Amino acid sequence: MDPKSDKSVQETPPATPSPTLGIDALKELALNLHWSWSHAADKLWEALDSYLWQTTQNPWIILQTVSKDKVKTLLATPDFQELLSALLQHKRKFFSADAWFQKTHPGAALSSIAYFSMEFMLTEALPIYSGGLGNVAGDQMKAASDLGVPVVGVGLLWGQGYFRQDFDSDGNQRALYPVNDPGQLPIQPVRRANGEWLRIQVHLTGARIWLRCWQALVGRTKLYLLDVNDFANTAAHRGITSELYGGDAEMRLKQEIVLGIGGWRLLREIGLNPEVCHLNEGHAAFAVLERARYYMADHHVSFELALTITRAGNMFTTHTAVPAGFDRFAPELCRKHLEYYAKDELAIPMDSLLALGRQNSEDVSEPLNMAYLALRGSGQVNGVSRLHGEVSRQIFQPLFPRWPQIEVPIASVTNGIHVPTWDSAEADALWTKVCGADRWRNDGPLSDCVRRLTNDELWQMRTEARKAMLIQVRDRYARQLSAEGDSDLNVADIFREDALTVGFARRFATYKRPDLLLHDPDRLIRLLTDSPRPVQLILAGKAHPEDLPGQALIKQWNDFIERPEVRGHVVFLSDYDMQMAQEMVKGMDLWINTPRRPWEACGTSGMKVLANGGLNISELDGWWAEAYTPKVGWAIGDGKEHGEDAAWDAHEVESLYALLEQQVVPEFYDRDVLGMPSRWLARVRESMATLTPEFSASRAIREYTNDHYLQAAAGYNARAANDGKLGADLMQWRRSLARGWETLRLGKVSVETRDGQHRFQIAVSTGALRPEEFRVQLYAGPTGESGAIPEILDACRSSAELSGAIVYSVCCTAHRPVADYTARLVPSHAGALVPLEGCEIFWQR
Repeated sequence: MDPKSDKSVQETPPATPSPTLGIDALKELALNLHWSWSHAADKLWEALDSYLWQTTQNPWIILQTVSKDKVKTLLATPDFQELLSALLQHKRKFFSADAWFQKTHPGAALSSIAYFSMEFMLTEALPIYSGGLGNVAGDQMKAASDLGVPVVGVGLLWGQGYFRQDFDSDGNQRALYPVNDPGQLPIQPVRRANGEWLRIQVHLTGARIWLRCWQALVGRTKLYLLDVNDFANTAAHRGITSELYGGDAEMRLKQEIVLGIGGWRLLREIGLNPEVCHLNEGHAAFAVLERARYYMADHHVSFELALTITRAGNMFTTHTAVPAGFDRFAPELCRKHLEYYAKDELAIPMDSLLALGRQNSEDVSEPLNMAYLALRGSGQVNGVSRLHGEVSRQIFQPLFPRWPQIEVPIASVTNGIHVPTWDSAEADALWTKVCGADRWRNDGPLSDCVRRLTNDELWQMRTEARKAMLIQVRDRYARQLSAEGDSDLNVADIFREDALTVGFARRFATYKRPDLLLHDPDRLIRLLTDSPRPVQLILAGKAHPEDLPGQALIKQWNDFIERPEVRGHVVFLSDYDMQMAQEMVKGMDLWINTPRRPWEACGTSGMKVLANGGLNISELDGWWAEAYTPKVGWAIGDGKEHGEDAAWDAHEVESLYALLEQQVVPEFYDRDVLGMPSRWLARVRESMATLTPEFSASRAIREYTNDHYLQAAAGYNARAANDGKLGADLMQWRRSLARGWETLRLGKVSVETRDGQHRFQIAVSTGALRPEEFRVQLYAGPTGESGAIPEILDACRSSAELSGAIVYSVCCTAHRPVADYTARLVPSHAGALVPLEGCEIFWQR
């Protein structure tokens, strides 16, 4: 049983007398994944079957497995019945009460946000995830529940999911594919009012296929899942939703059609018409097409107008740090599976659909890029960290030719983790003591209360959490060695409970450089085996079954661990999953991350140690590039990009070893007169106080809501109002720009400087456009100062010359030379999203 359950049960209000509850009450609790982060019901599930609870953390399996007699006996037990009644009452009251969203935005014209993702990491009881993308999706769903934000998840029910991992006797990774039995998962079929299982259809390869609809409850939110394992489908089609990220390009295209097109159809079939559609990566980009198709049918308008109206309500979050990471599909493959959809359902030529996903719409050989389709179908686009926002603006620059990179319309919302999912029982008790039980369910400040924690409180929490983690690690490793046939090592003797414990767990890929510490094995061994100040290392991670270089990195570590002087100081745990990650991050003193900058879009593994008092030593990439200060941890690198430079890798290896030897290890073991590592705990306190709230999913969801969801809903509602009048105006404006932009001319630009001001006059020949269809601006690029932004000044119409040119004027202070300023023309419409919907631009020559 997770000891964290003790805390949560104390939060549960006392039960009031109620009728005796039965199996249906247990099912109600088991089928809501709130238990995966509240832990209030842990005692119930352990009482029913302690072994199954410890090994599966899945109460639904327990209810499917345990005997009726056992359930009946426990239900007749007063203590069990009292706890069950209290939990059920608390759940119903809590989920029906107003939360942060309802209190902060009462009456908001936002009823639902459809959140599409290829994977969701919610609990190991529902293994439909691979890693980081699913982690973000699952944690944001949970945070939305805590805050009352009306998010509805849409994903796929993977029949086998992502592969499971073990090692052979030589330390090589093996990929295993156990089946996800839907009957053993905490989900239920979606049924119509008459009891019929909801099954919808999509068109693939000349045939219609059936999609089964499932539902998972995530607190007060819902996650809808689709699968194709319907007996009415052919064998070939039934395997579409089998393996996550498995199969070839054609299989991936089919999966993304099911997710995007099938997902929006599911929502409409159950009566939802969300104002906002949030695409978590480009996999679900077809949803923007299907949303437009429904608008076409509802309002009897063209696809062009429907997309113009619905685009404002769509949001695309990109997680990819390199262009090669985007899904691309060959034109002939798209025609095979989407031509019917384009012609018969969207009523557009197939070439028009393909053009939405191409850089050059005229290039018939260019593949369909799902990220381009998502961007062109959305009114807002964002990266997942500040640095990733900059990287994404560079990646998508080709779609906005001649626009300065800094103006490419991609913002950033840095990811965060759902703290109640990832904090230890010991840390949770400490947070509750100083910040209250509702700390992650509102927007109150937390830093000052954490800073009041004493060294004694922090060190006791860290010591207990490390000890609890090591017990679990030893148990896992013993089972792993037994399965591998290795009985030489007595796992009871590995690791000291008072030693500096370092974690390194992630996807094994070459750009993450998981071998960085192995560049000087002898130096690493000296660190590990220094008896007065030892370091112990716990590793985990998978390499994709087709990533042979990544698998070689795993083998390299396993070979190193086999060295006699290393055994007992380092372990590599197999089959890294959510449950293992939860165990690891709760007790680690130090978390290492070594990606090659800027390829880590955000990274969330290091965030998970924050609430538990763990520290980070990481490359200045992703979230750490904005989080790092010397008070909260350690940084590798110089904050610049060096590509795959072996010499720079060697430099960073030296920096990493030096930090460990000269700062990290000494700070952990240097104790004050009270026996406390006071310098270390000062970092822990500041890291917990400043970073945990900032890099929480609670902050991320509040930011999405305040700055993006409400704006997207308002934009969609405005365009759809009055029978789509604004949308029609925007469509006509776009057509006018397409016809007349090339007829615009920038004439003479004159400037006069006096009294500390520059006064510019700019002559413009409007050609076939009306003056209100464009804007005249003066542009000066960013200065060399850090964080500088361009200076953009709108010019005002001042007079019309006899030649027909209009003269515009603008004044600015003369703090920069005249040569810094360039006149330009950009599209303009009060309701437009420029440059997403108007990327034309004309510069002064």
